[in-house]
Amino acid sequence: MTALHSRAIGRDLLRRDGRLKVTGTAPYAYEGPLGKPAYCHLIQATIARGRVTGMDTTSAQAIDGVITVLTADNAERLASTEDNELAVLQSDEVAFRGQIIGAVIAETSEVARHAAGTVQVTYAQEPHDVELSVDRADLYKPYKINPAYPTDTADGDVAAAMASAPVTLENTYTTAMYHNNPMEPHTTTALWDGSLTMWDSTQGVHSARSVIARVFGFDHEQVRVVCPYVGGGFGSKGTPHAHVVVAVMAARATPGRAVKLALTRQQMFFLTGYRTPTIQKMQLAADRDGHLAAIALDVVEQTSRIKEFAEQTGMPTRSMYAAPNRRTTHRLAALDVPVPTWMRAPGECPGMFGPEVALDELAEQLGLDPIELRIRNEPSVDPDSGRPWSSRNLIACLREGAERFGWAERDPAPGVRRQGDWLVGTGVAASVYPTYRMAVSTATLRYERSRYVVEIGAADLGTGTWTTLPQIAADALGVDVDDVDARIGDTDYPIASVAGGSSGMSTWGSAIVEAARAFRDKFGTDPADGDEAEGSVSPPTGKYAMHAFGAQFVEARVHADTGEIRVPRLLGVFAAGRIINPRTARSQFIGGMTMGLSMALHEQSVLDPRFGHVVNHDFADYHISVCADVGDVQAHWIDEYDPHVNAMGSKGIGEIGIVGTAAAVVNAVHHATGVRVRDLPVTLDKVLAQLTPN
Repeated sequence: MTALHSRAIGRDLLRRDGRLKVTGTAPYAYEGPLGKPAYCHLIQATIARGRVTGMDTTSAQAIDGVITVLTADNAERLASTEDNELAVLQSDEVAFRGQIIGAVIAETSEVARHAAGTVQVTYAQEPHDVELSVDRADLYKPYKINPAYPTDTADGDVAAAMASAPVTLENTYTTAMYHNNPMEPHTTTALWDGSLTMWDSTQGVHSARSVIARVFGFDHEQVRVVCPYVGGGFGSKGTPHAHVVVAVMAARATPGRAVKLALTRQQMFFLTGYRTPTIQKMQLAADRDGHLAAIALDVVEQTSRIKEFAEQTGMPTRSMYAAPNRRTTHRLAALDVPVPTWMRAPGECPGMFGPEVALDELAEQLGLDPIELRIRNEPSVDPDSGRPWSSRNLIACLREGAERFGWAERDPAPGVRRQGDWLVGTGVAASVYPTYRMAVSTATLRYERSRYVVEIGAADLGTGTWTTLPQIAADALGVDVDDVDARIGDTDYPIASVAGGSSGMSTWGSAIVEAARAFRDKFGTDPADGDEAEGSVSPPTGKYAMHAFGAQFVEARVHADTGEIRVPRLLGVFAAGRIINPRTARSQFIGGMTMGLSMALHEQSVLDPRFGHVVNHDFADYHISVCADVGDVQAHWIDEYDPHVNAMGSKGIGEIGIVGTAAAVVNAVHHATGVRVRDLPVTLDKVLAQLTPN
């Protein structure tokens, strides 16, 4: 690929959508000016398994302002029920607690919610099973792991290496169930007037249209999806969930009148996916110099009985470190629970926890610095595919991070540094995330009224897309970025891939570059009003293994008497290709690291096995990190340009920040206390029980 001349890429520009958002004038999916809309509120199952035997809606129907009540008895039949998660109100079967079994449509949201609470439901309840464990007899091997990777891999003989190596480690690590909690809840406004217009909080307007068109049997031309602004998604808005189907049903039940549906925070814990808990058996074998002879990760996780989702937890182990003997496996338990889905860095985020903590343990066994252990196991090519790296600067990240963090001052022995009542330690972990470029995206570039306009049906989840796409276009055109506008978030614009897998800028930006090149080839540098060109993404060649890398450093303080844990410093250094906009990039890196800190210290969805639902299903009890949880958080990056990944030389940045952070926190807590916690979150009770009394 021909490198672009740097004119706009790399500039630290203010977010174009920032003023609209902080002044409350950016319209979200629930806020369109639609005359007098109706409102929809869901009725949910209160059992974890069985079937509905009766629904008495008499009281609800009698309430002033109620328009209608949808149930499995009167809801329209869907054209496709292949996706069981979306086959809403098609039968009386209940597959998990919180499943949608009805909906009230009313004149106001308050009336709809009140009426939904008056519906009397009777059930034929069946025994349910919601508990994950490694000793279940019904664990099974999925056909593939997300999205389409081999379930298991094996090279060499791990068992033989474990039997003969002078140093071995075998431990089990667990990560909890986590729920996406974007600030904007999942919302949909739908209007049916012979065709469907849907304002949906989604990470992909075109993918949402495809799903809804298939489920209802519409032609694509009958469906328009609009979403210019999204208040966060973290993967949970990457595909439509059941409530979107209900919103469309409700709109079709009230033709010509828009219907608004907003999930409550509590409902999101049932209906919009979550990250599966994982149980990770980790095995390492090494010589006394720290060179790995074997690495293996065997993962057990859960899925829903009605729809399979297999998190690719073992994927990073396949490529991260050099070892001649390697194995990864995935096994699932199908339970009576909601369907898991994507959550920021699916696979890599939980999958780097076990290995990176295990490496820290191995380094301690060997008497090696944990950074040096990682450097000694640096692979020259991708161990999984055998392909050369497009670029791999993990060692540079580790070394620069160590210098910035003051790693050289670290005492190698754990539990020896104390400041007053606080035990102080530091930890490190590496991070990795694949560099994806989706094969489907098209951009149009037009000259309108002395300005360049880029149109593409991309999404901005709060990541900076409104700002960075004009930078890419301006760079490719060789014009000032202030002369370029962007139009995104609407299926009226050319097709764009979903905002997921840290692939947005790589995919959409590549399409914009192609459109800019076509535009300049056609019209030169003096275009006329109305001149237009189109560009599409070409599939990656597959010649290289393409990943972003990073290293996270953590200082942890643990109170010697109470076990209270504080993280005053969190620092990351990343090799993520060419940075389009330092301001928005830093925000993404810091956001990811903060989310990883949250995973390490706070987040855990607590499932009550008696009733089959998450009991801490709100912000009062589902704790997430806040500013007070980390005093100094820094994100840095090395100067990296990768010509093999795309024309911009950039890589994805939205997810790598979370990867490795939780492991670095756990490693820092161990260094502070000598206590090794292998089960997330690392809470004070897990530390306090093993702390040596003063």
